[in-house]
Amino acid sequence: MAQTGQSNPGRTKLGIAFLVLSTGFTALVDTVAKILSADQHAMVTVWGYFLGIFLVLLAYAGAQRIPLRRLTRTNRRGFQILRAGLLVGTIGTLFAGYKYIPLADASAIMFMSPLFITALSVPLLGEYVGPHRWAAVGVGLIGAIIIIRPGDGLTHWAAILPLISALLFAGFQIATRHLAATEDTLVTLFHTAAAGLGWSTVLVWLVWTPPSLVVWAVFFGIGFLGVGAHVCIIRAYGEAQASLLAPFNYSKLIWAIALGYLVFGHTPEPHVFAGSGVIVLCGLYVLYRENKSTPRDSTGNTRH
Repeated sequence: MAQTGQSNPGRTKLGIAFLVLSTGFTALVDTVAKILSADQHAMVTVWGYFLGIFLVLLAYAGAQRIPLRRLTRTNRRGFQILRAGLLVGTIGTLFAGYKYIPLADASAIMFMSPLFITALSVPLLGEYVGPHRWAAVGVGLIGAIIIIRPGDGLTHWAAILPLISALLFAGFQIATRHLAATEDTLVTLFHTAAAGLGWSTVLVWLVWTPPSLVVWAVFFGIGFLGVGAHVCIIRAYGEAQASLLAPFNYSKLIWAIALGYLVFGHTPEPHVFAGSGVIVLCGLYVLYRENKSTPRDSTGNTRH
């Protein structure tokens, strides 16, 4: 994914628009998954999602006359497969949570993911993380606790599922960073779909129930939305800097709250807004520290 070195106002606005649109696509997929969770196991939906993405990509490659060998050419196939497995786990635990808790609540808890990335960047990426980032991670955890409200009689045990999903998604994002420097975007997207379909196929037979004809069509639809989300993300990072786009990932909460209200009639309780506000502020604080000019350590990493 190309990232611009300098900001251009017109391109920056276009990049922001693409990123917000990508979060809208993702929120729509989540909404459909929650609807399907009433009648079928979450893993069947995950399998259908990857099947849909895979079919859409094959159709695109055929229309553009892109040879299959271009899509499969990689020097890091094992890592590509591992990355796809992390995504399957991310979506599987999140979709399972949708069966029991409101859409906005699950999405808010998922916003712990940027803070998990900060914590995992030390052992997995070798980055230096100073007291300001650690403080943000700790306060962000408090925000998640406010949302989950452990010990509260009204809190469902399934609130832990999107939290696990956030941790797995952090691993997926770190794996993506490792691949971005050497792998073609289309190749990575193809391996995400193919390996994700493979991982979910292994697991889906444990809980398989035959989908209806309507659900088969829905699988293709959410696969199309999934490809749309990836394309928009790629375009966004091609138009604007990653650090500038980062806070706009939180726009997914707005989509989730709106769709949760319109589709399911869920009105988020005050504690969801309070906890979400804490998490969003922590993410923005991390962004502020990232953009601030600070000393560097002996390895060249910026100290925060």
